[in-house]
Amino acid sequence: MPRLTAEFWVQAYLNRLRLKGIPAFVTSKGDATAGNVLVKNNTLNGQARVFQRSFNADGARIWVILTEGAETDVDQSLARQRGFDPDLWIIEVEDKQGRHLLGEAGLSD
Repeated sequence: MPRLTAEFWVQAYLNRLRLKGIPAFVTSKGDATAGNVLVKNNTLNGQARVFQRSFNADGARIWVILTEGAETDVDQSLARQRGFDPDLWIIEVEDKQGRHLLGEAGLSD
């Protein structure tokens, strides 16, 4: 199965969030074809966590927490990641309940 481009995946993800009424926006636009994607989940209480795509022991794609804690610390971590990888996409999802939809079918592809 062919892989989706990063930009296509990001747009599909943002649309899925919009349909659920969850605010989200791109804070860093990366390479349209093959940029890595990080998702910052901001719970609007001074805390945040960042998810990145990874693989489980069976080789399936999953989302794992890269970092979490005070939002200022998380933002500093994201700035460092962006310094290492200028092709990186960063999406910020704002939801008091911590919803991000990354566990739904199709979002690990």
